[in-house]
Amino acid sequence: MFVSRIFGRVLYAAAKSESSAAAAAASASAKKLHNPLEEFFEVDRRTDDEKPVVYGRSWKASELRLKSWDDLNKLWYVLLKEKNMLMTQRQMLHAQNLRFPNPERISKVRKSMCRIKHVLTERAIAEPDLRRSAEMKRMINIL
Repeated sequence: MFVSRIFGRVLYAAAKSESSAAAAAASASAKKLHNPLEEFFEVDRRTDDEKPVVYGRSWKASELRLKSWDDLNKLWYVLLKEKNMLMTQRQMLHAQNLRFPNPERISKVRKSMCRIKHVLTERAIAEPDLRRSAEMKRMINIL
């Protein structure tokens, strides 16, 4: 009985501290309203910058082979989000009869996504367990 009271008090104190932390986080996020649709648009850059914006390269298959299954899945969804953002931007600029800056970025993202699928397929084929291999292939086809 005594142990359950102490344990109950500890749980109550932990829940109380979590709720106060959640309330603080909610008030901080309320100050900065974030629209999830803003993630489909790139932050505006001034055109009068002296330095041109340099974007990265696509991922190499040799680099992707070093990553874990979970890391590749996370990278896939990051690239998918980037691709959606670029396609949205391209479509909006096209509707305004403006030129899409750096169109090679879309091809870099697509190449990286194809390479991720290739590396995951290589791993599924090399898997000795047929059931697990079939499950991996099914998951790859969903991507």
